[in-house]
Amino acid sequence: MVHLTVDLIAKSRNHFKKKRGLSFPDYLKTLTHLHFSSKNIDHIGNLSMCRNLTVLYLYDNQITSLSNLDFASNLTHLYVQNNNITHIDNLHNLHKLSKLYLGRNRITVVEGLERLHELTELHLENQRLAPGEKLLFDPRTLFSLSKSLGVLNINNNNIDDIRDLAVLKELQQFFAVDNKLHNVEELEDVFNHWPQLRLMDLSGNPVCKKPKYRDCLIITCKSLEILDGSEINEVNRQFLINWKKAKESKKKKRIKPLIPCPLTYDLNVRISRHGGHGGFSGHIN
Repeated sequence: MVHLTVDLIAKSRNHFKKKRGLSFPDYLKTLTHLHFSSKNIDHIGNLSMCRNLTVLYLYDNQITSLSNLDFASNLTHLYVQNNNITHIDNLHNLHKLSKLYLGRNRITVVEGLERLHELTELHLENQRLAPGEKLLFDPRTLFSLSKSLGVLNINNNNIDDIRDLAVLKELQQFFAVDNKLHNVEELEDVFNHWPQLRLMDLSGNPVCKKPKYRDCLIITCKSLEILDGSEINEVNRQFLINWKKAKESKKKKRIKPLIPCPLTYDLNVRISRHGGHGGFSGHIN
C-alpha cells in the first residue's frame, strides 16, 4: 500500500516541476491542487508543508481514515469517494471547505461536520452498508449545516425516513434515488421546510408508485423546477394548485356546521320523597 506524503509528491512527475531557484519546500507552499486518485493510497501522511492547498483529489484509493488534514485550513474541495472510510472525523479545522465528496465508502453515520459552516455540497451516495443497515444522521451535524448546505446526495442508502433532514432549510438540490421512501405525507411535511428547492430526484423509491405522487410534490414544492429528471411546467403547476383549491372549497361546502336546536318545552320536574319507603316519585306539570 501507499502513504501520501511529501516524498510521494516529490516523486510525482505530474506535481513536482521544479522551477529555477525554487526549493522543494518553497514549491510545496505554492501548491493549491493535489491529484492522487487511483494510486492505491491507504493513508494520508504529513502534508503540513502544503499550507495553501485548496483542492485535494483522493478518490478511488484504499483510504480508511481522514487523518492529518488539520493543516488544510484553506481547503475548499475534498474528493475522497470510493475508498474504505468508515467514520467522518478529523475535519474540524477545514473551515473553508465547501464541497465534500464521500460517496461509495463504508459510512453508517453522518457526523463530525459541526464546524464546517461553509459547506454547501455534501455527497454521500452508495455507501457500502451491511445488510439491514441504513445511513443515519447526527442531529448536531444537521443543525450545524442548516444555514449553508445547498446540495445533498444520499442516493442508494436504504433510507426510509427523511424527517430529520427538515432542518436543512437552504437546500436547493436533493438526490435520494433508490432508497425506501414510501410516505407521501411525510415527504410533503419535510419539503414544506425547503422553500428554495429547485431540483429533486426520488426515482426508484416506493413512494413514486403512489397515486398522485408527482402532483402532490409539484404543489408542495413551489420553487421546484425538475422532479425525477423531468421539468415541471408552470402552467401545469398552476392548474394543479387551482384544482386543489377548488377541491378543498367543495369539501368545506359539503360539511355544514351543526346548529343547536332551542328547547321548546320547559320541563319542571318535582321530586317528592315518600316517608318510610326511601323511594322517590316524580311529578311532571
